[in-house]
Amino acid sequence: METVKPIMEESWLEVLRPDFESEYFAQLKAFLVEERKQYQCFPKGKDIFSAFWHTPFSNVKVVILGQDPYHGEGQAHGLCFSVPPGIACPPSLVNIFKEINSDLGTSIPATCGTLTGWAKQGVFLLNTTLTVRAHHAGSHFGHGWEQFTDSVISNISRHQQGVVFLLWGNPAIAKSKLIDTSKHHILTAPHPSPLSAYRGFFGCKHFSKTNQILLSQGKTPINWEQTI
Repeated sequence: METVKPIMEESWLEVLRPDFESEYFAQLKAFLVEERKQYQCFPKGKDIFSAFWHTPFSNVKVVILGQDPYHGEGQAHGLCFSVPPGIACPPSLVNIFKEINSDLGTSIPATCGTLTGWAKQGVFLLNTTLTVRAHHAGSHFGHGWEQFTDSVISNISRHQQGVVFLLWGNPAIAKSKLIDTSKHHILTAPHPSPLSAYRGFFGCKHFSKTNQILLSQGKTPINWEQTI
């Protein structure tokens, strides 16, 4: 008999089981079924929970919070700001690499935007909304994903210790209320998109600051150059 692969890594499943069994999540699933009947949606079903596979619950050291997935063909694969191999870096990710290079004196090329290497090191790359209709940004807001990802953030805050949350842009910064700052660290800045990066994302030095915080706790710093 064929074994059915669980929806996400076991430690996450244990923490989030009440959400998966809730009425709101049943309604969210019904919404997604109807959406996929009528429209192309991203990412592919197998990739929706990629972040939860790449970074098990107990391994989370850093959280980067995005908004909704990329809505262009082939871009979204379940990790915020990341794209699959062979896909051109979106502008926000180009700016993230620029800030890392300026902050750390590195030379990450803006040619490969796949961030699985960060995820494997404990950088949890979470979008606020985990799906989107093709070519229609924000189309899956307000249907339950926000409640789910708020629960994810709250559970990290409740059960973990010393996690660094990188919150870029007002929607991400608004999630600060879910985080216990007596146990965790929050770094905020404008969003790295071309519309706002020059208002304070460039020069925020979040990547060196994150590693300083991790080192102060006796944790291994993130090798930000190791993107794959």
